[in-house]
Order: sequence, then structure tokens, then C-alpha cells
Amino acid sequence: MKKLLPLLTVGAMSLTGCATIDAVANIEEPAYKVIKQDGDFELREYASMIVAETTVSGSLDEASGRGFRVIADYIFGNNIANGASPNEKIAMTAPVTMTTANQPSEKIAMTAPVTMAAGDAAPNTWRMHFVMPNKYTMASLPAPKNPAVKLREVAAQRVAVNRFSGFSGEQKVTDKTAQLNEWMARSNLSPSGKVQLARYNMPLTPPPLRRNEILIPVQ
Repeated sequence: MKKLLPLLTVGAMSLTGCATIDAVANIEEPAYKVIKQDGDFELREYASMIVAETTVSGSLDEASGRGFRVIADYIFGNNIANGASPNEKIAMTAPVTMTTANQPSEKIAMTAPVTMAAGDAAPNTWRMHFVMPNKYTMASLPAPKNPAVKLREVAAQRVAVNRFSGFSGEQKVTDKTAQLNEWMARSNLSPSGKVQLARYNMPLTPPPLRRNEILIPVQ
């Protein structure tokens, strides 16, 4: 029996991975075009999109959980729909994105991961956003009942990206951001917005199968 345990564990992880891949494959992501690719680095051009966002405080992990619950509450039905129904469920998209809330730029590159970074004036204040499904417009989206949730349209933009797997702890985010900044310098790209951390997967996804990205809007 003991000899079977490792095999059962691997089998369970494999099944979990397959289910995760299938689930992620069926989740809508923001539309973009790859302008340049260099290993794990990409320069992308994103179409305009609408995001539902909220501002939260705490550490990276604490703010991720708080922000997710607030916006998930909105898309799961705590809203005022435009039709006959009193509320409307909005499909989940990927990634979920977080970034600092205190920086002056209002640009948010991607919506589907979760992006977070520390700021200067308020290092523990973050803005999290979900990208809304492409079928919606600002006029057709249900209105949030919770005033902490804001809807905003993000203009089309170019974004430099560093993609990585595994966990996305603060030190790893710092290292991957430094790598992206170095690649941007070599590629003659100048930042025009906030550093973002994008997370695409469910919490139970095995680390090797996780997709994370560092995103920086460029001029």
C-alpha cells in the first residue's frame, strides 16, 4: 500500500492539473496581439476593455483575498441588472489583476490575472480588477450595489510582459519585475504605467501548472 501512495498522489495531481487546464481554457481573456516575443518576454497590444475594480489594504496575500471577495460578490449577483432580473451573474474572466492604488497613472494594462506592487505613499494599498466579458458595454453592465466596486473603461494599449509559473510571492515578483525592466531597457521600451502582477489560475492549481505574469504598460 505504501508503494502505491506516491503513484496515487501523482495521479491525483495529474487529474487536478487536467481539470485546471480545462477550466482555464474555457475562461475568457482580454484580446491582444503579440508584437514581439523573446522567450518568456512579450510585447502585447491590448484592445480596449472594461474592468470592475476595488481598492483594498494589507499585505500582498491579504489584499488579494479581500479584493477578490469584493469583486466576486459583484459578478456573482450583488448588482442591479438592466433587464427584468434584479441581479445578473457575470462570467468569470482571467486574469485577476492587482496594482498599487497610490501611483498617479490611471492606466491598467491587463485584466485576468491579479496584479500587486508596493507604492511609496501607501505601500499597503492596492487596486484589484477583473476584466469584464467582451459582450458588455458600460451601458449594458449591471451596476454594482457595493459602492466599493467601480466600473471603468481602459483604453487600448501596449504592455510588456514577463511570464512565469509556480508561486508568486513578493520576492519572486520583485525578481521577475527586475528581469522585465532589464528586457524593456534592451528593447528600447519606456514604461508608461504601473507594474502589475497577473494571476490566471484557481488556488488549487499545482505550482508547475500556474500561469503568472508581470505586466508594465509602455509608451
